[in-house]
Amino acid sequence: MLVNLTDLLPAAAASDGAVACCNVFGIEEAQAVIAAAETLDLPVILAVNKDMVDLAGVEAMAGLLLPMAKASTAKVCVHLDHCYDEQIVYRAIHAGFSSVMFDGSQLPLAENIRRTQQVVQVAHAVGVSVEGELGSVPYQEGRDHIKSALTLPDEAAVFAVQSGVDAMAISIGNVHRMTEAGSPIDYTLLEEIEKLTQLPLVIHGTTGIAENDLRILKTHRVAKFNVGTTLRMAFGNAIRSEMEMSPDKFDRQYFASRALPALKEEAMRVLTLLAPSR
Repeated sequence: MLVNLTDLLPAAAASDGAVACCNVFGIEEAQAVIAAAETLDLPVILAVNKDMVDLAGVEAMAGLLLPMAKASTAKVCVHLDHCYDEQIVYRAIHAGFSSVMFDGSQLPLAENIRRTQQVVQVAHAVGVSVEGELGSVPYQEGRDHIKSALTLPDEAAVFAVQSGVDAMAISIGNVHRMTEAGSPIDYTLLEEIEKLTQLPLVIHGTTGIAENDLRILKTHRVAKFNVGTTLRMAFGNAIRSEMEMSPDKFDRQYFASRALPALKEEAMRVLTLLAPSR
């Protein structure tokens, strides 16, 4: 069932759990993540990142993911991750994405609010949810131009009200693309932000956060955790192992199909870790 963030995050924010937002790069990852969600009877968000937008375009990714989401017995949101270009956001909306993220985190506050407002106006008119970001979550590798800036609570209060977004990504020590847990989470900062806004909050860089911290964070108003690196590592390591065991094989699908169980298992681990208690 295709849903958007407003179908998922308000309830998650009010609970002791959150929804996993999993980066997917093709049909195999999407199949494994959706299968994990169906097995656990949990909702999930499929995220298309900038790398896939640059490679395939939003129209092709929509054509791949939307039929899978609509056919699933789980609630599945198809979400455009970190996008800095409004024209690509609008193309994604037109292509059928149920949710988009306009990332104005590199902009001054007033410009971030102004441009995010414009995206919200278009998206909400057709039932598409919008995520914004305040502060700036850095990358461990790959995007050196992205600044590192903690979210300021007073600015968060203004952004939450004036931008009109449905969810707000925050920077409280989390870091994108870490391969090992070690991000120091500033809980005092999180609590100050929570006092000043009622929006569902989003954490990017989940792989770099220790499991105990994730268990604590999900009991706050953090309703969405973006997960990418740990899934890529599980899939990539499984493919590498299969290739080493079968040096005479060369078909991509041969290796991918044998690596899917490892990817589904890791997706199930993440979804279970973030899920509310039952």
